[in-house]
Amino acid sequence: MKIAIIGAESTGKSELVKQLENHFRGQGKSVHHISEYLRVWCDQNKRTPRKEEQLAIATEQIRQINFAALNNSAEDILLADTTALTIAVYSDLLFDDRSLYDMALAHQRTFDATLLMGLDLPWVADGIQRDGAHLQEPVDTALRAALSLGGIPFQVVY
Repeated sequence: MKIAIIGAESTGKSELVKQLENHFRGQGKSVHHISEYLRVWCDQNKRTPRKEEQLAIATEQIRQINFAALNNSAEDILLADTTALTIAVYSDLLFDDRSLYDMALAHQRTFDATLLMGLDLPWVADGIQRDGAHLQEPVDTALRAALSLGGIPFQVVY
């Protein structure tokens, strides 16, 4: 089972992934967690990405998720701590670049479940890849719109 956890920054995605990981392991399931590649990229490059770097970051996030899915059994649980759809939304909002949506939505459709984090937690600074609380609502709105237009069912988690 592939579960995507997406949402605006500082909405609890990573914390929910940890909670789900503990829950499923407590049931004796094998769980694989795919982290947010953007965080790794920013730490390695000591900066946030530019417009022309968004595609490579989205592609690597997809590659890591696909690699984990291919190399694990059907009984395993795969938890993706964000997906290329989040990168596509940020690319749209920050750079007016909508070019990543088709690829991101196609990949989003490969998940068995998409969990969208609600906006009930206060924004907390967390590394250089965070843009600020002012982007939470626009990102949430854009994610909901992309999922709806893409015909992808999702559940909001508060």
